[in-house]
Amino acid sequence: MKIIPTKIPDVFILEPKVFGDQRGFFLESYNQQTFQDITGIKATFVQDNHSRSGKNVLRGLHYQLKHPQGKLVRVVRGCVFDVAVDLRKSSSTFGHWVGVELSEENHRQFWVPAGFAHGFLVLSEQADFLYKTTDYYAPEYECCIRWDDPDIGIVWPENCTPCLSAKDQQGVSLREAEVFA
Repeated sequence: MKIIPTKIPDVFILEPKVFGDQRGFFLESYNQQTFQDITGIKATFVQDNHSRSGKNVLRGLHYQLKHPQGKLVRVVRGCVFDVAVDLRKSSSTFGHWVGVELSEENHRQFWVPAGFAHGFLVLSEQADFLYKTTDYYAPEYECCIRWDDPDIGIVWPENCTPCLSAKDQQGVSLREAEVFA
């Protein structure tokens, strides 16, 4: 597995070794020891999630102020543009974002640490999105920042009107949001 740094040092892309031939392919999607060795992060994942979404669905930008989750995310069908936004007030990259395309073809994974908001936009007709989390989902503590907050300035790859849930339509600006110390 190869680690690819991003412009935010705590966020990175993981690229697994893929072994393929005429029959298909094999890859090791997660190995705790390898993850720890190449990232220096001793994470315990407690929950695996799977979502399926259609084209132009935008989920996010979500985070949990209490019980924050680190997320190791990947796409097994389709393609998404995945985004992490630093919400740690004490960080030199507070309010900055980083994005990456994840797809069934590139097999990449994206590490989104606790203290970050996370979201993605589906670029393909449909996408199956998998993620491992370091804490349990706690809906009573979930927060949402607007996907189009001009103070964050995410450059989404599609000129489209995203399909948002009612909850995501209620997202607040970074200026209004509760953030991490």
